[in-house]
Amino acid sequence: MIPIFGGRKWTAISTASLLLPALGIGFAVQDPGTSYTTFLILALMCGFGGGNFASSMANIAYFYPKRSKGNALALNAGLGNLGVSVMQFVVPVVITMGVFGALGGEPQQLSDGGRLFIQNAGFIWVPFLAVSAVAAWFGMNDIADAKASLGDQLSILKRRHNWIMCILYTGTFGSFIGYAAGFPLLMKTQFPEVDVLQFAFLGPLVGALSRAGTGWISDKFGGGRVTFWSFLGMIIAVFGVLQFLPSEASPAGNFWGFFACFMALFFLTGVGNASTFQMIPSIMKQEIPHLLPNLDQATMQKTIERESAAIIAFTSAIAAYGAFFIPKSYGTSISMTGAPNGALWAFLVFYAVCAVICWVFYSRKGAPVPC
Repeated sequence: MIPIFGGRKWTAISTASLLLPALGIGFAVQDPGTSYTTFLILALMCGFGGGNFASSMANIAYFYPKRSKGNALALNAGLGNLGVSVMQFVVPVVITMGVFGALGGEPQQLSDGGRLFIQNAGFIWVPFLAVSAVAAWFGMNDIADAKASLGDQLSILKRRHNWIMCILYTGTFGSFIGYAAGFPLLMKTQFPEVDVLQFAFLGPLVGALSRAGTGWISDKFGGGRVTFWSFLGMIIAVFGVLQFLPSEASPAGNFWGFFACFMALFFLTGVGNASTFQMIPSIMKQEIPHLLPNLDQATMQKTIERESAAIIAFTSAIAAYGAFFIPKSYGTSISMTGAPNGALWAFLVFYAVCAVICWVFYSRKGAPVPC
């Protein structure tokens, strides 16, 4: 959407569109008769937040030169990913108090006599969304050179490395967003004595900060190398998690060992998130001259920027499915075997596949597209 509408217009419009589900959820949860279909539509509208993230990354890709692109993408995405942690920390707090007074509606009465303002889970974001939309409209710029039709951008579907990077980014960002969604439930099922609300937000916080703070490493050492070592680290971290889960030998498990390994896993997903996005512009800078050798220099540079931005947006959208598949895998494993171990072993094998793909194509000596 960025090359069609422009970064300023699309960011402002897509941000403002999130006011609808934020307000809608706030009103819907106050009525016990609200249908499932209504909630499904509101959830679908929340997806524009993910679209906003994807398009913002594409917009960033047009602005910065290669030497600083990795860091710029990492900062933008890391701060954006921080929203997951902020949500998991803020929502349990704001639903316990009448933040908006009479404007926020009446609280819901609990069976034990307590009260919760569930609607605040939606309403709390309204002022921030409004300010952000206005700031985007008046504070951002559109790039004239970034204009391109949808047909021009769909050329990325023919690029082999687009699909390879979808796999790698699913391994990094897909893991981050999936673990963020499933971490609280996994703690609750495996360590029921632990107060989940004290720890749930820490994993996404670590992952977001590591992504924002480590983009420079890929700019310095190369995204392919950093991604490869990130996957090796994630394999070790998942194996560590498996050792500390409750088992026949240790029915209670070891929560602090489990927690430490998961924090390492979140940290490594953040590093890998930054490095994979740094790889994409570097890959396309090497690939486009081979694929389209007849282009003049100016057109070639524009094509590199356009396809890099489109691949960044496309891969981020594909990888977001991790938010569904990881919690679903936990549930399936627990229902079939009584434990989440099967899902975690599957994740470990997937990371091993990702490491091999990264090594073969990008990080080994003599790789087809070194980066």
